[in-house]
Amino acid sequence: MKIGVIGGGAWGTALAQVAARSGAPVTLWARESEVVGAINDAHENTRFLAGVALSPSIRATSALADLADCDALLVVVPAQHVRAVLTETPVGKTPLVLCAKGIEAGTRLLVGEVARALHPAAPIAVLSGPTFAHEVAAGLPTAVTLACADPAIGAALADRLAGPNFRPYASDDVIGAEIGGAVKNVLAIACGVVEGAGLGQNARAALIARGFAEMTRFGVARGAQIETLSGLSGLGDLVLTCSSTASRNFSLGLGLGQGKRAVDLLSDRLTVAEGAFTAPVLREAAAEAGVDMPVVEAVCALLDGAEVQAVIGALLARPLTRE
Repeated sequence: MKIGVIGGGAWGTALAQVAARSGAPVTLWARESEVVGAINDAHENTRFLAGVALSPSIRATSALADLADCDALLVVVPAQHVRAVLTETPVGKTPLVLCAKGIEAGTRLLVGEVARALHPAAPIAVLSGPTFAHEVAAGLPTAVTLACADPAIGAALADRLAGPNFRPYASDDVIGAEIGGAVKNVLAIACGVVEGAGLGQNARAALIARGFAEMTRFGVARGAQIETLSGLSGLGDLVLTCSSTASRNFSLGLGLGQGKRAVDLLSDRLTVAEGAFTAPVLREAAAEAGVDMPVVEAVCALLDGAEVQAVIGALLARPLTRE
C-alpha cells in the first residue's frame, strides 16, 4: 500500500516517517518549496522537524497531482485548510485518513464531513490520539485510535501503519474520534491558562475532569460513543495536551494566563494552535446542540481579550450543581 501524506508540517512529516519505516515508498506533499527541497536533498525537514533523519523512501513534492497513484492519503493540513487542499487533490475512491483536529469555521462541519462532501466515493478514516510529533518521529512508543466505518479498510490501514512502537487501535466511531481531537485542543488552552496564572495542580486536575465532561456531553449530542471519548482519541489526547508545553495549544494558554495578548501569541507562523480557531466554532456548535460548555466559553472570552482574573472569577462563581 503506497501512502501519500498531505501536509509537510511536523505531524505530517512524523506520519510519513511512520509509513516509511518498512521501506515502502511514501509521497509527502508540502506547500513550502524549502521543505520539499530539504526532504529530498538532505532527508530532513529542517523547518518543522529539525534534527530527525528521515527515511530516504520519503519523496516530497509540491504538486498534489503526484499523489494520484497512492493507495491511501493521510490528510495532515490544519483543519481550516482541509477544504481548499482536498478540492485540488485527485482522490476518487482512495481512502482518506484524516489527521487534522478541528471544526470548520462557518459550516461547523467536522473534517470528516467536509471530506465526505467533497469526495463522496472515498472511504473516510480518522487517526487521532495522544501524539507529539517529535516523539512519534523518534520512534517512541505511541498508541492511537484509527476509526473507520468499513472494518476491512480500517484493518488494512492499521496493518500498514502499525510498527513495533506505533500501535493503532481499531474503532468504527469516526465522529467520536474527531470530536475528541477537536475539543481537547480548546481544553488544552484552558489548562495552559491555569498554569500561566499560577492557579496550581488542583485547579488543572479539576479543569481536565470538568472539561472532559463537556467533551462527553457535546460528543454524545453529535452521535459519538462514550467509549471512544474515554479512550485514546478523547481522554488520552486530553491528558497529554493539557500537561505539557510541547502542546501548541497549552503553550498558547500559558501565554494568555501570563497576561499576553492572543494576537501576539498567534503570530508565529511555524506552528498552528488549532484550538484557537476551533473554540469559537465549537461554542456555536454547542449552542446549536443545546450543550452547556462553560470552559469553552471561557477560552473564547480570553481569546477575545477578556482579563484573565475576570474570566476565572466568572467560572468559579457559577451556581453549584450536581456532578
